[in-house]
Amino acid sequence: MVVGVMGMSGLRVVPTWRHGQERLHVCLTDGRSIAWYDRETARVNLLGDDRRQDVLDALAPFLTGPVTVGPAPVPTRSELALLSLHPDDDLAPNRPGEALLIALDRAPGPSHRVRADPRRRALAAERAVGEALDRLDGAGWYVLHSVPLPGGDRVHHLMIGPGGLYAVHALYARKQRVRIADPLVAVGRREPRPLLRRVRSDADRASYALTAEVRPVLALVGAAGVTVTAPPREVRVVRDEELEHLARLGGVLKPADARALHAVARDRRTWERV
Repeated sequence: MVVGVMGMSGLRVVPTWRHGQERLHVCLTDGRSIAWYDRETARVNLLGDDRRQDVLDALAPFLTGPVTVGPAPVPTRSELALLSLHPDDDLAPNRPGEALLIALDRAPGPSHRVRADPRRRALAAERAVGEALDRLDGAGWYVLHSVPLPGGDRVHHLMIGPGGLYAVHALYARKQRVRIADPLVAVGRREPRPLLRRVRSDADRASYALTAEVRPVLALVGAAGVTVTAPPREVRVVRDEELEHLARLGGVLKPADARALHAVARDRRTWERV
């Protein structure tokens, strides 16, 4: 969810994240970006000089010291695509479990439940996996969380980097044993369900949307043990503490290709017809 701050000039300041660093974009009322402030370099980049003072006035509450103001560097093709992306269509600011956070905020459920709301367990799993994946940022990986798919489904986490693309599904299994017999997955004493079909389907839909191979991953959060009686077809099964191993994979995407795919993937409209 993107939260913008509207200034007196009618310009909106919208935070985004790039390679783990926060940027503040200054946008017109139609969502087009006309400038951005990079905190790390203390630089305000202007796409045009006609509203220079309005931009500085809008950013004033966020500036913590002297800044350099000047024209923006020549953008790459993927950066041009991002500059034309409306903030409401940008999935990059999504938090891990974004869809669940919104659902729980709208309908928190009764407080007198005997059993914990399963949505909260699912949220805990997505947060744990999301935090682990976000730590891979410095290794050249891009991660998007809670990518919406038509019909109410979503890819929990999408990884794009040197080792290719991965659709990661988080499963809460704290202190419980997990049994896998493709396509069935059982957690503790619960009935098995064909979860691996869902994991493969999400990856297939992501592959279609991005016209690139997306590999499915099932991430088990807090599992006490894992028993595999029928090896999963195509799906990589990992525990949450093993997610960092994915960052060591390489040889699939060049940095420019990863950036370009990330620019496409973060656009909500990319996912509307899958």
